[in-house]
Amino acid sequence: MKTYLVTGGAGFIGSNFVLYMLRKHDDIRIVNVDALTYAGNLENLASIEGDDRHVFLHADIRDEKAMSDALATYQPDYVINFAAESHVDRSIADPGIFADTNVMGTVNLLNCCRAAWDDGKGGFGDHRYLQVGTDEVYGTLAIPEKINPDGSPADPEHTDYFRETTPLNPHSPYSASKTSADLFVKAYHDTYGFPAVITRCSNNYGPFQFPEKLIPLMIHNALNHRELPVYGDGLNVRDWLYVDDHCKAIDMVATGGRLGEVYNVGGHNERANIYIVKTIIAEVAKVTGDEAVNEGLIRHVTDRAGHDRRYGMAPDKIREELGWYPETPYEEGIVKTIRWYLDNPEWVDHVTSGSYQEYYARMYDGR
Repeated sequence: MKTYLVTGGAGFIGSNFVLYMLRKHDDIRIVNVDALTYAGNLENLASIEGDDRHVFLHADIRDEKAMSDALATYQPDYVINFAAESHVDRSIADPGIFADTNVMGTVNLLNCCRAAWDDGKGGFGDHRYLQVGTDEVYGTLAIPEKINPDGSPADPEHTDYFRETTPLNPHSPYSASKTSADLFVKAYHDTYGFPAVITRCSNNYGPFQFPEKLIPLMIHNALNHRELPVYGDGLNVRDWLYVDDHCKAIDMVATGGRLGEVYNVGGHNERANIYIVKTIIAEVAKVTGDEAVNEGLIRHVTDRAGHDRRYGMAPDKIREELGWYPETPYEEGIVKTIRWYLDNPEWVDHVTSGSYQEYYARMYDGR
């Protein structure tokens, strides 16, 4: 039985990964470490309550003793680091916490793993560490001259994409912190031979995503007849990746990726933000029959500072080396996601109460 220590495993992608792994593999144990900040939610893991293959530890990756104790107690074969502050708007408001958690937290985790796994002879056995990164470290791409109505490139073969060799060029405090973390992981591999690999994913969506991100925010607001705030002209483009497809990629890279390498994970689902919002309106109106859910709810607000124009990933390397490919087209994934939010109103109510309302007012009122 292999043991995985998963940090940030009560967050959006982390909890989906825990659930995915326990569905797909019978012979594993997951030690789930989460600080339970605003985006960490144990309700995400309610379906595996009582499963003895899952152990939860309430701890922070910045806590050296807690991490060292977890590694000594459970002796994981794999460490998968999801733990991070991840929202660009929050990073613009408070960059320091992003540097502290995303950079120093990662360095602490690396140090603890290195100490626990070092055999004293320059080796680390069969252990592996995977850093979950983001496409935002690459900066921004230009919108192609020819695009489809949904914002995707009309001529994909002659369009620029982010590749693993693309220079790192972060534009927000969030992406700068994730870039720094990736570079520390790379440095530990290059300097100490530490057994690390890095994935960089495009925008995820799916169940359990906290409604400060575009898709769950628009679903939640549409259902409640609230304005749908769209930054600027709404023509910023992102490459959308259904979260289960991402979990599959992490599983494959953790066990089969070449150490010291970076693997881009993208959905080949580029869509403009305004198109995303309009498809959510149409689907929510269709499912609920609510005529008040319409495009009149859209409100264009002042654009985000330093807002990257386009992200587009080339996941050629992971496909060629490991056989991974995204299975979920956006048009299918968005319907599944909307249906999940409609079917889980209690979860939504719990995560959108109290401090969330204060955050929402701070981000959007008066823009």
